[in-house]
Amino acid sequence: MGTAIVLVVLLLIIVGGGFYLVRSQQQAKRNQLEDAKAEARRWLERLGGQVLNLTGTDTASQQALADASERYNAAGSQMEQAQTVEQAKLVKETALEGLYYVRAAREAMGLDPGPELPADREREQAGKVTEHRAVDVEGHHYEASPEPGANTPHYYPGGRVAGRPVPRGWYSEPWWKPALVAGAWGLGSMMLFSAMFSGMAGIASASAWEQGYDAGQEDAMGEGGEGGDAGDGGDAGGDFGDGGGDVGGGDFGGGDFGGGFGDFGGDFGGF
Repeated sequence: MGTAIVLVVLLLIIVGGGFYLVRSQQQAKRNQLEDAKAEARRWLERLGGQVLNLTGTDTASQQALADASERYNAAGSQMEQAQTVEQAKLVKETALEGLYYVRAAREAMGLDPGPELPADREREQAGKVTEHRAVDVEGHHYEASPEPGANTPHYYPGGRVAGRPVPRGWYSEPWWKPALVAGAWGLGSMMLFSAMFSGMAGIASASAWEQGYDAGQEDAMGEGGEGGDAGDGGDAGGDFGDGGGDVGGGDFGGGDFGGGFGDFGGDFGGF
């Protein structure tokens, strides 16, 4: 009888311990998710403060703010659906990308861009446009510049698109967007990349770009390019206290890219 009681007590202890362990793990996961969502919400709110209180004064700043507005809407939708830590981190990444567009818009308007944003390895590796380039590929004209201008109103903060790095800079058109939407590059993309960036410091060769090699990009960074501005872990600085009104539009200023995403053949999508 005594042995049976001891066995029952041991069984209850084991079951109780297992239940406590499971509950503890579940609570830890809930806490991690709430922490991740709180961090993402902090960046989302800062992006919203900028998007809702800035109005572009020229084509470049208006376009950059439209892109920031699109990221704000996307991040808000992601936040509503976030059920895991990974999904909450995606919200943060989307909001941070929007804040890069905000900084670009502020710089285009001659305003203080505010504190640096957290560094991103892929943006650094993608490099940046360091000189003005104007090229004609398959009968279509493209331009790239480190500064916004009448001919280069489209900004990209740099990063990897469909497995290949796209340098930070201002462009005549968002030539990377079909690959961003479709998840794959068209057949003529290497030709465009080669013509536009060949010999530019800090940017990989066209062959390395085509294969998406990280090593190729690291080699390019070692040849004198900066590979992007490293952030200091600071934040976007809340609202910078400028302007009013709304962005108006959050569609990349884009249209339908004439002729289908992901096919750069002929005129690279007929922008």
